[in-house]
Amino acid sequence: MSASRGVLVVMAKPPRPGEVKTRMTPPLTPEQAAALYACLLDDVLASSARIAAACALDPVLAVHPASACDELARRCPAAFGVLGQRGADLGERMERAIEDALSTGAERVLLRGSDSPMLDMRHVLAALAALETHDLAVCPDRDGGYSLVGVRAAVPGLFAHPMSTRRVLDDTLAAARRRGLRVSVEAPCFDLDRVADLRWLAEARGRGAESLCPRTLAHLDARDLWRLVPDLGSEARAAPLAGGQQTR
Repeated sequence: MSASRGVLVVMAKPPRPGEVKTRMTPPLTPEQAAALYACLLDDVLASSARIAAACALDPVLAVHPASACDELARRCPAAFGVLGQRGADLGERMERAIEDALSTGAERVLLRGSDSPMLDMRHVLAALAALETHDLAVCPDRDGGYSLVGVRAAVPGLFAHPMSTRRVLDDTLAAARRRGLRVSVEAPCFDLDRVADLRWLAEARGRGAESLCPRTLAHLDARDLWRLVPDLGSEARAAPLAGGQQTR
């Protein structure tokens, strides 16, 4: 990593059966879930490389476990730096990734997951703009978490609460308030944790999904995995995502 306007960090795991997208099994098998995650990861890395280049950010892949760095480095676009995640849990690993990025002299650090295929340039630009006047910017998910978090300084303990729950956003905002941080909550996005969540991706077709996650869509189409999504009708494919902006 080199000093720049900022760093865009993608938090990721290697696509190994039984270790990724476990909440999609069943109905998917562990092998099917890992294959789907591999497509998500490749799409997110490609789109993140484009976004980082356009926004003068250094793209970095933060890998868990750290022993898989070489494995995932082979999947990355050339612009990416690769580092191992450090810490006993996800919250600690996020905090350490922020510290590592800031240690390069970066002015801003944005962290994103590897399973939010519709997180795009607009979300990143909005977070960067918010960080001009705020200490923390978050892009909520529909499940109570967030797809993107941005900071301009390390905040010890900001993520020291249970992760992967429906209270993650609320718990992070509460921790930020206790520390007197100025927080901006940006337009929402979504991640794909359960098979039912694929309906949101189906709805996004025709509104950018084809360019942001072509591998994922092709994979779902080729294997007809849409059939596993409960109550997915043709009308869902054209419905717009809800969105808005508020500041807390």
